[in-house]
Amino acid sequence: MAASCGGGGSTSATGGTTPPPPPTTGVVQPVSHVVIVMEENSSFESVIGSSAMPFLNSLATKYGLATQYFANAHPSIGNYFMLTTGELVSSDDQFAGTVSADNLVRQFKTDGKTWKGYFEGIPSAGYLGPDTNSYLKHHNPFSYFSDVVNDPAQAANIVPFSQFASDVSAGTLPNFSFVVPNSRNDAHDCPGGVPTCTDAERLAPADAWLQTNIGPLISNTTAMADTLLVIAFDESSLTDRVNGGGHIAVVLISPKAKQAFQGTGSYQHQNLLRTMGNALQLTSIPGQGSSAAPMLEFFP
Repeated sequence: MAASCGGGGSTSATGGTTPPPPPTTGVVQPVSHVVIVMEENSSFESVIGSSAMPFLNSLATKYGLATQYFANAHPSIGNYFMLTTGELVSSDDQFAGTVSADNLVRQFKTDGKTWKGYFEGIPSAGYLGPDTNSYLKHHNPFSYFSDVVNDPAQAANIVPFSQFASDVSAGTLPNFSFVVPNSRNDAHDCPGGVPTCTDAERLAPADAWLQTNIGPLISNTTAMADTLLVIAFDESSLTDRVNGGGHIAVVLISPKAKQAFQGTGSYQHQNLLRTMGNALQLTSIPGQGSSAAPMLEFFP
């Protein structure tokens, strides 16, 4: 199937059928580290079972796969904000405002938690500027938060992705890591910058990137012992608008979570926000995350 480069022009609200309540058994296990890796613009059906993504599919088989997870909106930006503020905030990928809504950075400061955003292609630590080359600002929700824009110490937590491997190796990952590949490594763009390509042609480089850059974390038993790793797509293909942003793949990896498990509960990004907040034992979860059900079925 052909896919257009970029995939984020039109908008959609959170409309659609309200997902049924997810299962209520299990307990989100506390961890010292949550790492979320963001992928882009791909339907569940194009990812799970795809020969273009053998590494991610091996993880989905070995660890936890959410089979009924739906993004909140099209285009991308609202999903990134939902994961970090519990609100859609904007449906414009060109949004240039400052966001004063409650957000994870504010809560991390309140609870004494450390954080970093690791962005591939960002020109320097603390960069809050516009798109540059394969770095897209609207994939970096932290760059809009008043808590970051007005505080150089918080802005310094936005760092180039090159720091991730050294932090894993040194055992210095923060409590919360938000990892974003560049737009050619997260399945957002077509290889070589061409305007159209197949799903497989977009997904194969993303899978290779995951294996090269996230595989070492997964195989590091010391680093993973007290970590919840989530690999999530922000939204489905633009033609899929079920529940706002369509059916997407989300994989949860942790020795404290169930193994070789397929969850059947229906979730959206506010459920994942709640789950990550509970795992880090935050005293409050921003926005809709505070009332969303955590993804309990993935934990014993």
